[in-house]
Amino acid sequence: MITKLSRIIHFGLQNFWRNGLLSTGTVAITLLALMVSLGLLLFGVVTDAAIASVQDKIDISVYFKTSTSEDQVLSIKQVLEALPEVKNVDYVSRDQAMEIFKTEHQGDESISQAINILGSNPLEAYLNIRAHRPDQYALIDENLKNPSIGQYVSSRSYSENQLVIDRLSRIISNVNLGGFALTIILALVAGLIVYNTIRLAIYSGRDEIGIMRAVGASNFLVRGPFMVDGILTGTLAAVLSLIIAAPVLSFLSSKLGGFVPGLNIFQYFYTHIFGLLGLQLLFGVGVCTISSFLAARRYLKN
Repeated sequence: MITKLSRIIHFGLQNFWRNGLLSTGTVAITLLALMVSLGLLLFGVVTDAAIASVQDKIDISVYFKTSTSEDQVLSIKQVLEALPEVKNVDYVSRDQAMEIFKTEHQGDESISQAINILGSNPLEAYLNIRAHRPDQYALIDENLKNPSIGQYVSSRSYSENQLVIDRLSRIISNVNLGGFALTIILALVAGLIVYNTIRLAIYSGRDEIGIMRAVGASNFLVRGPFMVDGILTGTLAAVLSLIIAAPVLSFLSSKLGGFVPGLNIFQYFYTHIFGLLGLQLLFGVGVCTISSFLAARRYLKN
């Protein structure tokens, strides 16, 4: 068995280097597919970071009647924080709301005079509520309608933010679905291209294969070198895809950081290099090996 495996590996490497131009073309096609696959994966990272950045800016505010005591508001805050949909709740007291209002309108003398004339604080205390996901705000808003909470509430901002929240939810869903569909299509196209390329390699070596079968070589021995060819093609393409991606991502990292605050795509690439290599190998070697197996199997049946 060891002798057979060594021969298969030897013939596979020999075929790969002998058909240099054809092997180069196969690696190039697989590399292109892997580059697109890696691009989709990293695009998903950028999209997730962008969505998270936008999502952090979305919340719903609940304003309480001025007759509501601070203890009652804090008690409601604890109830909301216990909900599984809620990420965090920030409390802003009436005094804090007034300080924020004064800071925002510190250059407006008419506002300052109006506040002095009133002599009291007309602003309401409120809670800023953030959910883990945009589609969870509707559930949180339903809890706010509960009479035990609603009796203290003067207004909620959910209806004002609902359009933005719903759009963000649709964007997340469509991006995930579109990326998955494109990856599947890409895998099928790459597999078909590699399949036809391997078929061409088998056809070019049909005389040698005919001799091997004539002297009693098993299908495993005939098919094995092409499997090795596929493994080598997928491995080279996977490694090359990361080598090419590194300087490209280094160049793009600063530009993407300007659009998505806190995102460093090159740092992500560097810290996840082994995981990305594993995925590229799995995709590249998997597609090439399966395509090689099917192409050789079909030939041997003819």
